[in-house]
Amino acid sequence: MTRIFNAVPSFEDHVIRYNAAPTQMLPVVRYDPKAKVRTLDLLRWGLVPHWAKDPKIANTLINARVETLSVRPAFRQALADRRCLVPAPGFYEWKKTESSKQPYCVAPRDTPLFAFAGLWENWKNPVSGTWLRSFTIITGKPNSLMADIHNRMPVILDEASWPAWLGEVDATLEQLQMMIVEPYPSQLMKAHPVSSRVNSVRNDDADLIESVDNSGIN
Repeated sequence: MTRIFNAVPSFEDHVIRYNAAPTQMLPVVRYDPKAKVRTLDLLRWGLVPHWAKDPKIANTLINARVETLSVRPAFRQALADRRCLVPAPGFYEWKKTESSKQPYCVAPRDTPLFAFAGLWENWKNPVSGTWLRSFTIITGKPNSLMADIHNRMPVILDEASWPAWLGEVDATLEQLQMMIVEPYPSQLMKAHPVSSRVNSVRNDDADLIESVDNSGIN
């Protein structure tokens, strides 16, 4: 991650996750305008806006819909000032079947990592005075690959968009929205069905990403 994103890490050790879940501390790429460097930091998944009275609001702000980013109070200011990239070697999504839901692992076809478009926030606990840094992942309409699995997908940014999204270069709100309105090209992704063991966050091992049969979606 430090090499791909040219980012300075703020932590030494991190638990490898095969089933990342909300409330966990996960790597996020941000831009430090004072030092003029990208940093790789651990933030908690589930956004807690700076004005929130209760951090439990994070349970409803795991994802942010691209269609309402500029109008929802929870996301509006973060879109303007606190944007980030969320590195991921893949993600899970569930396809409805006649009897249940089949989980799929979706991964990059030719690169090691996706870069999800995200927003981050600072929140100060009014009782303890401690700071919590958290993030949310932006979601939008699916591409042709994902449309067969689910009606939404994470917004994934190509490398050319990273400087503007992180705030390294100036970009208008309209330009930012143009970056995230179209889904990532389906030809750059692949997907295959995986075990239902992924349905439980207690399971977190490398076997989770293995195909349960030979029928992948390409």
